[in-house]
Amino acid sequence: MTALTTGAILTVTLTLVSCAKASASDSNLTVPPGAVYINPLMYDVVGADYTEWRNLSTVGFNPTNTTPPFIQVFDPSFLNITGPSATIRSIVSNPGFAFAHEAPIYVPDLNAVFFSSNDGGPLGYNGWYNNSVVSMLNMTKVDMALASTTGDVNIQIQTLNLPDTVQMVNGGTGPYKGDLLFVTSGRALLPPSIVRVNPSPPYNATVLLDNFLGRQFNSLNDVKILPGTDIMFFTDPTYGWLDSFRPEPMLPSQVYRFDPSTGQVRVVADQFVLPNGIAFTSDGKSAFVTDTGSFEGNFGTNQTLPATIYKFDVDPQTQAFTNRRVFAYSDSGIPDGIQLDTVGNVYSGCGEGTHIWNAQGTLIGKFYLNSTAAEMIFTKSGLVILDAETIYLANIQAQGLNLATL
Repeated sequence: MTALTTGAILTVTLTLVSCAKASASDSNLTVPPGAVYINPLMYDVVGADYTEWRNLSTVGFNPTNTTPPFIQVFDPSFLNITGPSATIRSIVSNPGFAFAHEAPIYVPDLNAVFFSSNDGGPLGYNGWYNNSVVSMLNMTKVDMALASTTGDVNIQIQTLNLPDTVQMVNGGTGPYKGDLLFVTSGRALLPPSIVRVNPSPPYNATVLLDNFLGRQFNSLNDVKILPGTDIMFFTDPTYGWLDSFRPEPMLPSQVYRFDPSTGQVRVVADQFVLPNGIAFTSDGKSAFVTDTGSFEGNFGTNQTLPATIYKFDVDPQTQAFTNRRVFAYSDSGIPDGIQLDTVGNVYSGCGEGTHIWNAQGTLIGKFYLNSTAAEMIFTKSGLVILDAETIYLANIQAQGLNLATL
């Protein structure tokens, strides 16, 4: 999970699609108010005289020049996700501070979303000598505020006072047996770790793992529980070093499996540049891992390296990740955090918002923000999108997988 600065909206002088009805060739497709339908057939050929080439991956594809935030529909099936009246509204804003970037966890019993600030990246105000910040957003207050207006709102968030054993939270899932389950990137010589945190005061924390047989991890990034078990799978890229808050890496960038009942930890997948987000299908038979190798932290962007989601089979005996294949490549930025809905669509935070692919890997829509939105989480109010300095709510009808472990 990383920060990436995006460019301006790509302006293309091509056919503008109505926000109410698409063109006649689209069979009068009805989309939510403010949304646009982008028919791929209209843009497959642009000709030799085309002048708006996207030479930077940080520039988003916005051929209708629509003012963000808005919903882009690339396939009619995306309307099954949005529903007929979906909108995107800002619910928290703090310009100049990337307070909402990582590790979203929704706790239904509290109707609250927990998340962390950007660790080591722009506007995070942390690094070798300073920790990131974990906060909580009360979704009941969000719902009440949105019900009183048709515009944006700005709800006060609550900062958690966590113990010093929790350094640079970067990924999260849960609730895990009633607690928040975070992975931390570590800071300076303080080790990365997996940690359970009480979601209620006094927010006491228990470290479950902080080493690989005596060797510090690089900087843990994201974590998920294999459905039907309490076994943790997590990614470990080198972003702590790339963002100058961790020492030089001493391990490959890999995906690990940790069984807290036995204490056993082992590698289940390798050969990544920078493994980042991780997710499972509802049956636990398949896994997704994002490789954000094209974004190298303080070293900049290399567009020839991966910005790719890989799909794996999960071996039923060993739980190793096998049969690696490309699931999708992000056309803008990098695919950071990753979530699935109940019918198998895949959501990832990319260079200009949240991208959504169907189960076959076809891009079907975007929540277009024109800035990097690294993470998202499903709540009963809709999809909460972390956009660093702003949190958005897309009130869609799709439901996310149940990530709770009892």
